[in-house]
Amino acid sequence: MKPRELQNLGIPKGELVKLAGRLIAQALQHGMPKAQTRDRLKPIIKTPGEFIDDHDFGELAKALIATKDAQRDSHNVYIERDTPAPWRQWGQDLEPQSVEQMVNACHLPIAMAGALMPDAHLGYGLPIGGVLATDNAIIPYAVGVDIACRMKMTVLNLGANLIKAEPDRLANAIESETRFGIGSRFQGNQIREHHVLDQDWSVSSITEYNKDKAWTQLGTSGSGNHFVEFGVLTLEQPATELGLKEGQYLALLSHSGSRGCGAQVANHYSKLAMSLHPELPKHLKHLAWLDLDSEAGNEYWLAMNLMGDYAQANHDMIHKHIAQTLKADIVAEVENHHNFAWKEVHLVPPPDGSDPETQGERREVIVHRKGATPAGDGVLGVIPGSMADPAYIVRGKGCEASLRSASHGAGRIMSRTKAKQSFTWSSVNKLLKERGVTLLSAGIDEVPGVYKNIDEVMAQQSDLVEIVARFDPKIVKMAQAGERPED
Repeated sequence: MKPRELQNLGIPKGELVKLAGRLIAQALQHGMPKAQTRDRLKPIIKTPGEFIDDHDFGELAKALIATKDAQRDSHNVYIERDTPAPWRQWGQDLEPQSVEQMVNACHLPIAMAGALMPDAHLGYGLPIGGVLATDNAIIPYAVGVDIACRMKMTVLNLGANLIKAEPDRLANAIESETRFGIGSRFQGNQIREHHVLDQDWSVSSITEYNKDKAWTQLGTSGSGNHFVEFGVLTLEQPATELGLKEGQYLALLSHSGSRGCGAQVANHYSKLAMSLHPELPKHLKHLAWLDLDSEAGNEYWLAMNLMGDYAQANHDMIHKHIAQTLKADIVAEVENHHNFAWKEVHLVPPPDGSDPETQGERREVIVHRKGATPAGDGVLGVIPGSMADPAYIVRGKGCEASLRSASHGAGRIMSRTKAKQSFTWSSVNKLLKERGVTLLSAGIDEVPGVYKNIDEVMAQQSDLVEIVARFDPKIVKMAQAGERPED
């Protein structure tokens, strides 16, 4: 039987699956009919205590009992930190639920420090816009459902005037070279090729099983708040890191993540983490973690990083194929993850809350940025507004208090349901026309009014990043109205 079949029967993945596979092979060699394998295993998994003397599977029964005992002994009581991990917030108008989620996260025994960005809003476990440093542990839901969701901007050598001169040419390039929506993919000779497919996808049974699906989804954008758009990039002064002089440029901006495979990885390991921490109270269950020293934690870490490489490849394909269709060269690019976790060295405050500058220590921690952009000293990133509001290329200032992070966007101010009740296309189209934006497709739950004012958000984090350039969207494509959001 395959590892996935054994897991579906109820055998915990990892060493127990390997043990079961070895014992099955031995039993088959000793004459057990292959067709009886499933029927032999089911009762052993259900009541292992009755089968510890079984000739073929007694060793598996004992291992199952030991695992259940260890889980019961280790996770019967939740013990939080004596004092919450120190954290700071940026922005004064954050919704109370997101602040409460940040407070809850900083009470976890594994929490070391936290930060809340000015675009914060309610999420699963950790708020979107939440940053959390942990001690050798990773929280799947603090990474996010769309693992390695990402921004990428490329500057093309065609000139900004092309937006007015040949808008149909640009729109057709987006329409022909991207796909949007749940399950969207390429077929036949349109399927993209990228070296990310040569990496080891067997790091997890989930990535291995979904590799072919991931291949067909390379270069696609999903739904929700994902987009591909052309716009005008304006530099008031030269950007030496990008090799660009002051002036205006034609730029392409995309927002997408790890698609269906990433969602499957998130779903599997989030459930696994919650099953390993039944002691967590209901309001903390989505903050269940995996120890990085454990097999499950290491497996998720490898799968998450693979999804990071895949998300980067996904954007590479979008930009490469659109540029090729336009017969254009890419002259500069900026990109960054959010919904990810990094191993980083930070100045960690002591448990008693003393001044970290005098009493803290520098140590390696796992920094979760759920809807937050890395903003280390000199690090470039992209922070978008909405389909009719500017995005900004930014340069990080390396603020330690924010765990060297900044917002990943403007931040929602209302639910999708409320958005559908609050806006009409007639009013939205008027705004888009005023700002010179051509919308190829989108849902009413992604219109500008559902987001905070991006310039106010940028002002609230001026100590975290400095603005390098401004991007004004002009030709925008998102998933069709009615698509279920993936974000």
